[in-house]
Amino acid sequence: MIAETVVRRSNDSYFEERLPWRLGLVRLDAGPTAVVHLHGACTPAPSRVCVGARLDKSGQGVLVAFPIDEVPTMADDRQLREMTCDPTLRKVLVTDGKTRVGQAVARAVVAAGAQSVWVGYADAWATTPEAAELAALPQVTLLPLNLTDSQSVKRAAADIGAKIDILINTGDVHPVLGNASRDGVEAARTEMDVNYFGLLRLAQEFGPAMRSSGAQARSSSAAAWVNLLSVYALSNYPPHGTYSASKAAALSLAQCLRAEMRGAGVRVINVFPGPIDDEWNRMLPPPKLSVGAVAMAVVDALKDGVEDVYPGDLAQEWLARWEEDPKLLEQDLSG
Repeated sequence: MIAETVVRRSNDSYFEERLPWRLGLVRLDAGPTAVVHLHGACTPAPSRVCVGARLDKSGQGVLVAFPIDEVPTMADDRQLREMTCDPTLRKVLVTDGKTRVGQAVARAVVAAGAQSVWVGYADAWATTPEAAELAALPQVTLLPLNLTDSQSVKRAAADIGAKIDILINTGDVHPVLGNASRDGVEAARTEMDVNYFGLLRLAQEFGPAMRSSGAQARSSSAAAWVNLLSVYALSNYPPHGTYSASKAAALSLAQCLRAEMRGAGVRVINVFPGPIDDEWNRMLPPPKLSVGAVAMAVVDALKDGVEDVYPGDLAQEWLARWEEDPKLLEQDLSG
């Protein structure tokens, strides 16, 4: 780092509430000089720093300078927390703890240092051994929450909506059937009710409180909303035809949610895994992604402040093929 300054006035209302803001000039080893946001642990110029890429609250790419050696409070830097959503000391809602993925995500955010974790449950799941194991964790509170019941979502939002910093929607229904293998529309309706309308109910009830929380100029702010989608949302996979359609609808809704949340500084993160080794895919042959890998992908995405993440080799392969030629991927999947 060759120079630094502190911004004390801004015409941008978002930054005006968060000043002072530390910026610097860094001469990169590759040659160019870049304007960077400075982590609070960086020593004054001139000094050596590490530079990493992050997304700011508007979703634009920025550079951040970090100290060469990590410090214990690295994730708690005020400026860095405006660009990332580290679960450390945050209050988190995992919307559906009935699935293996939901349980793994709840444990992962606890392990990452979350202060409080509410785990949603529907029906009689709260009496199962898996629920008892989760409830035994001191940070975890089981919360009645049924994503297919608007009143249930409304009650949960009234109870904890103003308290949470991070919402992770793990609601998912995934029967492995194509259109031709089904009689009627009941299975597809169930998929849509959880995978799409469940997200819509959450957005309607929790969205206003999350926007208010994200807009507050708190030194510990790290508001985020995470959606567990599927790589099948990119292009329909016929053996999972209506499930793919429900996740494509959820992706479109998540993009709308991101636009609505961006002005309040709430990071919306979409996770696109391939097949997961869970209760829905027991009969599916490998390769499958472990629930632990999905949970760690969620935590890493929160820490890194990214917007889209594709965990696993299969998801990465599909993404690359989709980016190269969406039509060709569609033809390959239907062959």
